[in-house]
Amino acid sequence: MSLLTVNTSAYALSSQPDGLQTVDTANKQPNIIFIFTDDQRFNSLTMTGDPLSPTEHIDQLAKEGVFFDNAFITSPICGPSRANMFTGQWERKNKIGFHTRSHNVITKEVFDNSWLMQLKKQGYSTAFIGKHHTKIADKNDTPLRENIDFAYFGNGHLGFHFKPKFKAFSNLKNKTQVEGLMEATKAYLSQNKDFDYFYENAHPSIKNSIQPRDPKKPFAAWINFNLPHASSIGTMGSLESDPLIYKTLFQDKIDEIELPAGYPVPISLPKEVYGTRDLMKYYVTSNKKKLLNDKLKMARAVYAMDLFVGELRQQLKRMGEDQNTIIVFASDNGLLLGEHGLGGKTILYDESVHVPLIIYSPFFDTNTQGKHIDELVVGQDIVATLLDMAGANVPSSYQGESLVPLIEGTKTESPWRQDVFLENLFTDQGYPRQEGVRDKKFKYIRSFSKKQDRMKYLPARSFTTNEEPIYEELFDIVSDPNELTNLANDPKYAKELEYYRDRAQTLVKELY
Repeated sequence: MSLLTVNTSAYALSSQPDGLQTVDTANKQPNIIFIFTDDQRFNSLTMTGDPLSPTEHIDQLAKEGVFFDNAFITSPICGPSRANMFTGQWERKNKIGFHTRSHNVITKEVFDNSWLMQLKKQGYSTAFIGKHHTKIADKNDTPLRENIDFAYFGNGHLGFHFKPKFKAFSNLKNKTQVEGLMEATKAYLSQNKDFDYFYENAHPSIKNSIQPRDPKKPFAAWINFNLPHASSIGTMGSLESDPLIYKTLFQDKIDEIELPAGYPVPISLPKEVYGTRDLMKYYVTSNKKKLLNDKLKMARAVYAMDLFVGELRQQLKRMGEDQNTIIVFASDNGLLLGEHGLGGKTILYDESVHVPLIIYSPFFDTNTQGKHIDELVVGQDIVATLLDMAGANVPSSYQGESLVPLIEGTKTESPWRQDVFLENLFTDQGYPRQEGVRDKKFKYIRSFSKKQDRMKYLPARSFTTNEEPIYEELFDIVSDPNELTNLANDPKYAKELEYYRDRAQTLVKELY
């Protein structure tokens, strides 16, 4: 069966004795749910090697869907990564970093090209739920609030228990993030009176921004977590009302938590490239007890999000929509947890840029279910794919490509990309401006002067001036997948170094 089942006919609903509903899925467009987590490493799932957290439901989604073994986030930090998802572009192109530095916003015109708005034009009911970390047109994100049918979000770090400043979440019965976002998602999806309170008790500032789902329309929902991000695990399990999993889960397995080989590992970068003194304290990994506790809480958060996926699929089944709903699961970036002696993200090692990506469709045939795809894909490809799978046109402004041909095994007009351009333009918190190229054989990273760049936003400097990097790295990722041996100064690899230098410069120009 084709991945696409597109028709603009209305829903046909009928009640069943068991309380379930059936939907005529043969004559309507597919629903789409995009689950986007925060700071979730590639190896955080049972299926990718995590020894602690049993991710039964996420792994099952992959068994019934497609898993991408080489999925990368090209700007591995919250705000820019999410801006890339709104625009379908590399940060080099959209120039939307953290607003405090780039001073750029997603304009109304660019927002209208976002995947949610494109589907709204196709007749979809749309929802944006959870964490928001970009600016859309103005400080109030007016286009998001006025154009998305169910805009229920907080801008910035949500907290494990929703922070008091987020009045939008005051109508929730659940005050913990995962459970609260599940409640909000059900309030949007459900068509019964059980969630009347949710709308009736909504804060005045959002009452006009959360419209109940129109049952005559297909739906598209973007669900954004701020977990397992370290900013949202600090108060985990501190309240008596917190679910038990946040207090005791995995406590007896803390000895099984893996730390990097040889921990504590010396910082692999020169001090003029990277400085830990400016790093957010919750990312410091030199304290073993704290690091183990952080990893324990992150595992609990991943487990809770796994339960979310399971409950979401049950909810879709209760609604009779499970056979017509595409689900995509991905993270906005990875995270360094002591590898290379580092914490945090943005540094372009695979721990930061390599993420889990699953695309599930109930229309996949048995030959597609459980498929692993080895091609190099990026976050920007996700939003192009969502539109393609819904039968919508992908805006010409997108730099990402639909993954449908890879999933279906069909040929594309031009060969699939052979490498990925990576970048960090965030120069706060001790991070250097970096550019990199990764293919299936080598990873090249060049770092620029942290001292010169501090607090500046410089997307064009590396190709509009004669700027030279202050440090270069080259890794043979076939023999050295953990990127431990820098070959940049090895004469045996002079040819490879020159090739990737030139390739980085070419991609910088092409993507700008």
